[in-house]
Amino acid sequence: MWIITCLLFTLVLGNDRVFKMCGTWRHGNASRNLKYDLKTGCKEIEISANERTLSIQGSITAKCTQSSSINLESKPLQNQSPFCVFWEPLLDLLIVQLNGKNHTLCRPNGLQETCCTDLSQEKQETSALYGIVNGSIYGDTIRYDVMEKYTFQGDTINCKKKFCDEASKKPNGAKMIEEVVMKSNKTGRVDLPCAQSTVIEMKEGFTGLSLTLPAPRNVAPNMIPSVYLPSCLKSMSRSTSKVVCTYYKNKTLFQGGSSDVVLLDDIVGLSVENEIIENLPEPVKIRFYHSPLSLNHSRRCVSWDTRKNIEVNWTYDGCKTVEINERETECHSNHLTYFAILVQVEQKATVRHLKALTFITAVGCAVSLVSCLVLFYWLCKRRGKKTQTSLVHRGLVVAIFLLCLFFILTGTLANVGDEIICKITGSLLHYALLSTLCWMAMEVFHTFLLIRKVFNSTLPTWIFYLGGFGLPVLLVGILLSIGDIYGKRDIIPSDDIKNPYHMCWMLMNDKSLLAHYIVNLGLLAVVVSSGAVMLFVVVREIRKRPDWKKSHVAFLSIWGLTCLFGTTWGLGFLDFGPLSEAILFLFCIINSLQGFFLMLRYYALDRMKNDDRSISDRSSSGSSKQPMLHTHEKS
Repeated sequence: MWIITCLLFTLVLGNDRVFKMCGTWRHGNASRNLKYDLKTGCKEIEISANERTLSIQGSITAKCTQSSSINLESKPLQNQSPFCVFWEPLLDLLIVQLNGKNHTLCRPNGLQETCCTDLSQEKQETSALYGIVNGSIYGDTIRYDVMEKYTFQGDTINCKKKFCDEASKKPNGAKMIEEVVMKSNKTGRVDLPCAQSTVIEMKEGFTGLSLTLPAPRNVAPNMIPSVYLPSCLKSMSRSTSKVVCTYYKNKTLFQGGSSDVVLLDDIVGLSVENEIIENLPEPVKIRFYHSPLSLNHSRRCVSWDTRKNIEVNWTYDGCKTVEINERETECHSNHLTYFAILVQVEQKATVRHLKALTFITAVGCAVSLVSCLVLFYWLCKRRGKKTQTSLVHRGLVVAIFLLCLFFILTGTLANVGDEIICKITGSLLHYALLSTLCWMAMEVFHTFLLIRKVFNSTLPTWIFYLGGFGLPVLLVGILLSIGDIYGKRDIIPSDDIKNPYHMCWMLMNDKSLLAHYIVNLGLLAVVVSSGAVMLFVVVREIRKRPDWKKSHVAFLSIWGLTCLFGTTWGLGFLDFGPLSEAILFLFCIINSLQGFFLMLRYYALDRMKNDDRSISDRSSSGSSKQPMLHTHEKS
């Protein structure tokens, strides 16, 4: 395994770092031995051979001091043996391979700050019969004849810095860093200029671990990422496993991918020795600490699986983003690899003139709130027996009242309430909106029954209440059971992105957006289209009536039914093009005042009935051919 490690470093770091000298030892048939005498320092290393002994001696190690002799197995009629000497200065590792067998003379002892490398050939001594033939360095033959001794002189360098410089030029340099940390044969903290690692041994009975990663001294303690390792990370088939947690403050090793996104400075790498970790039942959690991001930027956890992509390729697969607050983001993952936070450079959706629109809508809702109370009182106190039409009107008035009330409260509760209160308020606001749309649909349906019949609808009243109040309860209940739909939502003004408007509403995530498109826009499209069709049918039915020729009657008829049927909500589908801003203002003004317009409609009807008794008498006959302005009040 150590040979593979050395060969791996030779490929990654180049021939100027890892020393490899090979040759054939020509010896006699008598007993033989491998003799070594290694000392610390950086002078020279001598590789020599004679009839009985292959000798490695010198002063090139950082910490290793070894002196001994190994008796070698003798084979009759064998008078030569191939060998190689491997020296990895960063690990302080020296291995001699003789006849295919590895002899580790110096074992890894952590990563060395300074080391002896760049071994260059010095003096050589020839031999007549026994010694080293076909000597080579990195595979290049330097002498074919028999040599008694090769001498190589070293040079002291900053090994860690050199290693990081070389690794940063390789496409898989980060992977090489984790490999060398793993092979350093050390537990605990391992420091490099380009990364800081900690090696943890997971033994029998491992129950999970939370830790703060090692970091450079210039990183504030409250900005260092932390990691939670679940108990399921420990393999049941192994008594001991090593996990390497590496913190990269320098992201030069990870640049790549789309130009529309940018990485935050911190990257965390996680790996387990000789294991592929994926599909964990309990996720690994990596918490990143960062400065507050601009509100027109989004953040998402990403990972790069080097087994699938040698080149840098950040993906969202297997990662869940949990936004703790504006300074903390936690990444949950079911596999181990490299993790980071990707920040979208493109802006989030912003709203034009948000402050003005919010003020206009709040004032309109306040006016409608009072108007709904007045109208509800009028409808309850009206003369005569309460009709089904009056009950449908009251249902719509109550729904609009709730919608205006919760809209006024949502901003305040989003700023002062906790997450649960905001979630409840958001669901109630959504319920009020759906109830308003459903009751407008009930108005359309009830009008259809009045037009196509000469008598009042015989449908039970509870059907209308079930559609107006019951269906929204079912829809909101389903969304609540799905979860992660309602909560605090930031609406960002385009002219002041640092001061968003907070409201309790549907969140900005994939599930909420899907629910918005299917439930909200779907129901709105049904209400607006059916209301427009019914408005056309009603106008066609009454346009030949004598009183239709009065312009104020025609206007009040169309406008009153437009408010009842919710046709004005269709302006929301026209928010595009050069008139989008004007349409946006019209949408907020008209629909926030819907309760007020309904009150005016009822007041105008009452005045017209007092001024024109003949119209009132014809209306009380229940004929379906009367002007529809009065139909809902007398049927």
